[in-house]
Amino acid sequence: MSLVKVAPRSTAFSFKTDAIAADKSISHRCAMFSMLANGESVVENFLRAEDTMNSLRIVEKLGATVVDDGKTIRISSKGIQESEDILDCGNSGTGMRLFCGLLASAEGHFILTGDEYLKRRPMKRVTSPLRSIGAKLDGRNEGDLAPLSIRGASLKAFDYESKIASAQVKSAMILAALRADGTCTYKEPELSRDHTERMLKGMGADISVDGLTTTIKPMTALLSPLKIRVPADPSSAFFFAVAAAITPGSEVVLEGVTFNPTRIEAFKALERMGAEISYDLKEDVYEPIGNITIKQAPLKAIRVDDNISWLIDELPVLSIAMACAEGRSVIANAEELRVKESDRISTVVDNLKACGIEVEEFEDGYAVTGGTLTSAKVDSFGDHRIAMSFIIAGLRCGMEVSDIDCINTSFPNFFTLLSQITDVEL
Repeated sequence: MSLVKVAPRSTAFSFKTDAIAADKSISHRCAMFSMLANGESVVENFLRAEDTMNSLRIVEKLGATVVDDGKTIRISSKGIQESEDILDCGNSGTGMRLFCGLLASAEGHFILTGDEYLKRRPMKRVTSPLRSIGAKLDGRNEGDLAPLSIRGASLKAFDYESKIASAQVKSAMILAALRADGTCTYKEPELSRDHTERMLKGMGADISVDGLTTTIKPMTALLSPLKIRVPADPSSAFFFAVAAAITPGSEVVLEGVTFNPTRIEAFKALERMGAEISYDLKEDVYEPIGNITIKQAPLKAIRVDDNISWLIDELPVLSIAMACAEGRSVIANAEELRVKESDRISTVVDNLKACGIEVEEFEDGYAVTGGTLTSAKVDSFGDHRIAMSFIIAGLRCGMEVSDIDCINTSFPNFFTLLSQITDVEL
């Protein structure tokens, strides 16, 4: 079990970077969606982290040809082929859930597995709706836990209304709908991340969105290949946004980040807390992309209880900003935090208490009373976002965080960038 010691930052910093890790969600989808294309997909700035490289290895095992020169990845597929190997998703819930949708109608038998943490994460939210339209999926605990077994089957058209706002569930059902026997509709309670809809429409899929309802017509032919440069991941960039927001006099410029409205809600929440944030749009093809500037200013407490699916991954580090703000902040309607890489409600609450912060835990969130962070030894619980959040907290007070190898699943150059603003001892 590895650990890191982070030194507190005693002076202001000014930091500009175009090296934030590429977007994890989009990178996963680039690998998978290339299997639906006729021709060679060309992907620049693919995230070379453990989770996304596992997805890339899986598409190779499914018959794709992958050529990687270190800068550009080229993926060619002649259709999904049955693999003689088990398909290892590593730590990625996105990978496992989306592959369920992609493989549900493919000819052959497939086994999806993952690491010790992924094997504990719930999969019935995907396997149940897929089973209802004819998919042949099974796993431990009646299909709720990996390893998962998939035998490709003919899928029925559906009108499905989800009780949760989840981009992973929505994406799995959209991928299944592309090979169903008729037009399908998917309705969600609030809009979740929409990378799948944007990218597949850009490839030529017949997908339309009306409010909270997505309509998908089955493919009549293979789609056009991707030609894309993956933008910087706003979820990863947000760690450095909070670093600037909690360090007096500091400023950071984050270049090449997607401005997708479903991905920058955490920045909007940080603005509501008082941080000075500006956006400079540079391009808009598959995704709106540009630079975000964050300047420190006194922070005040806020309540976060809507558009939760838009900032679910950023809530742990937003909680660090809340711990440094004046007043009592509340996060509610965030039950989904309990089924991430860790139970992020309990891990955030326990670790903030260890840092001397007053926190009240609820079933669907918690309340953080701003105060003075104190140095502590905390555990990541194998969760990359918990690890990075409390490392950022260390800028205020110094911190020792254990079990940090998980950071490589999403942000392999995190420490390289962090070392430019504080001392890090690995």
